[in-house]
Amino acid sequence: MIHLTWRERETVKKVKCVHTDAKKYIVNNALTSGKIYDVKNETEEFYYIIDNTGKVGGFYKEYFQNVD
Repeated sequence: MIHLTWRERETVKKVKCVHTDAKKYIVNNALTSGKIYDVKNETEEFYYIIDNTGKVGGFYKEYFQNVD
């Protein structure tokens, strides 16, 4: 039930959205190119971030680059 506390969890790292050109899904409503997001959880394929809607969402890592 880890997903119930993601909003309150410590930020793992920060990532910058580099594009919103999705092949299969519409992500430009939830992400903004150039904006930096806090990663709350990470898997091999996804970052779980608080997106523009204010909710935690899982997005493919291909939309982001790490911020130092």
